[in-house]
Amino acid sequence: QVQVAESGGGLVQPGGSLRLSCAASGSIFRRNAMGWYRQAPGKERELVARIADGGVTNYADSVRDRFTISRDNAKDTLYLQMNSLKPEDTAVYYCNTYPKVTRLWGQGTQVTVSS
Repeated sequence: QVQVAESGGGLVQPGGSLRLSCAASGSIFRRNAMGWYRQAPGKERELVARIADGGVTNYADSVRDRFTISRDNAKDTLYLQMNSLKPEDTAVYYCNTYPKVTRLWGQGTQVTVSS
C-alpha cells in the first residue's frame, strides 16, 4: 500500500529550478505537519523543510531563501519549489510527516545538480 509518492526530480544545471511533488494518502496528510527530507551519497538523511497543517514553515539553513515548501490540503499533496540549485543539493528527496515515521518512507525522487 503506497502511502506517499514523490515525483519531479531530475538533472538540472547549477542555478536551475525544480518543483517536487508528494502525493500522500489523506490519513497521513491531514492534520499532520509534513516535511521534505534528503539523503546525499555517503551522508545521513536530513530534514530540508517542514510545514505545519496551518501553513507555518521552517527551513534548514542550507536551503533557506532558495527553497519553498507548500501544501495543498484539498489534494493531499506536498510541494517543494527549489530555485538557485547548487551541486550540493544533489540527493534523493523524500517526503514524510514531521516528525518522521519510519514506515512512511517512499522511494524518493533523485535530484542531480550538475553541469
